[in-house]
Amino acid sequence: MDDDILTTLKLLIIGESGVGKSSLLIRFTDDTFDPEQTATIGVDFKVKTIAIDGNSAKLAIWDTAGQERFRTLTPSYYRGAQGVILVYDVTKRDTFTKLENWLNELETYTTRNDIVKMLVGNKIDKDSHEVDRNEGLKFARKHSMLFIEASAKTKDGVQCAFEELVEKILQTPGLWESDNPGQGVRLGEQEPRAGGGCGGYCSIP
Repeated sequence: MDDDILTTLKLLIIGESGVGKSSLLIRFTDDTFDPEQTATIGVDFKVKTIAIDGNSAKLAIWDTAGQERFRTLTPSYYRGAQGVILVYDVTKRDTFTKLENWLNELETYTTRNDIVKMLVGNKIDKDSHEVDRNEGLKFARKHSMLFIEASAKTKDGVQCAFEELVEKILQTPGLWESDNPGQGVRLGEQEPRAGGGCGGYCSIP
């Protein structure tokens, strides 16, 4: 029932090709994992409604191709986004070092200064990690991002990544309330967190 939905949020998943963006999304929306997942062509799109602190939010999640040849699609899928998940593969250092490029692109095309960012180190189920957890955390703090390590294969951290991102967006009223005029809804007594620090990153138990 749409009457009970507080807001609709546009989320993006970005990062190099092969880091597991689609696998994270499909694990979150459908709770399935396909080890033979093929590369995304252009942009994929899924919708899922979740409840955060008793409020329902409908998520429109854009899964983007990591390959260079699809970059012409870029401006349209960044427009109006309130949250973004940047994904790297913990077993491939180059996917981590290229995060700076993705952040630059985000800065160039996003239409909101206060967009909420979540950094996800994916594929922690694999051996031979090339990127240490502390490196990811340090990078996230430097760029005022939330952070979690995850595995689309084992489900570790996936739900938490999306829920933390949405929770942070809902605690930033200017991000979403202006898109829903006339809805006098208050999120309990929560005050938005001060500053853009990395205070609320969720860690894996």
